[in-house]
Amino acid sequence: MIDVKATLKETEERMQMAAMYLEEQLSRVRAGRANVAILDGVRVNSYGSMVPLNQVANVSTPDARTIAIRPWDKKMIKDIEKAIMDSDVGITPENNGEIVRLGIPQPTEERRKELAKQCNKIGEKAKVEVRNVRSDVKDKLKKAIKDGLSEDNEKDAEAELQKIHDKYIKMLDDLLAAKNKEIMTV
Repeated sequence: MIDVKATLKETEERMQMAAMYLEEQLSRVRAGRANVAILDGVRVNSYGSMVPLNQVANVSTPDARTIAIRPWDKKMIKDIEKAIMDSDVGITPENNGEIVRLGIPQPTEERRKELAKQCNKIGEKAKVEVRNVRSDVKDKLKKAIKDGLSEDNEKDAEAELQKIHDKYIKMLDDLLAAKNKEIMTV
């Protein structure tokens, strides 16, 4: 027999993962403001092994349009520049011998709309995952009736499932709305 509470708890955890996925993906979208998260995927060749940028340098945002990367070892500057150029960040680094700087350009109106579309695509992917989780659990509940779960319990569980679903869809919509506002703000 199915444990309804455990199933709903597991459902909520899976939906939470979809929300975390969306949050992480949205943080990587460059919205015209300097954000160190856009460098999360950059790997630097450090003494023969590829390591994340934040393990060989201090990454900070001194102002809204600049990311400063201060390597702990000055010899790493060329490797850091190369890693940024090879990544999909799309910004050319400048250095003064001590610090690598990334100037974040102001996106055009067209580019902002493109970014908003990209965010909405990512958001839709997360919503589909939440809906798939709901669908899976609904199927489990329908099968549980055959295994002896009462129809009343199944209906209650389904209502609770719908509440959880609605909560996470609203959360995803709020995350998207905040990101779109950030992107469209000049």
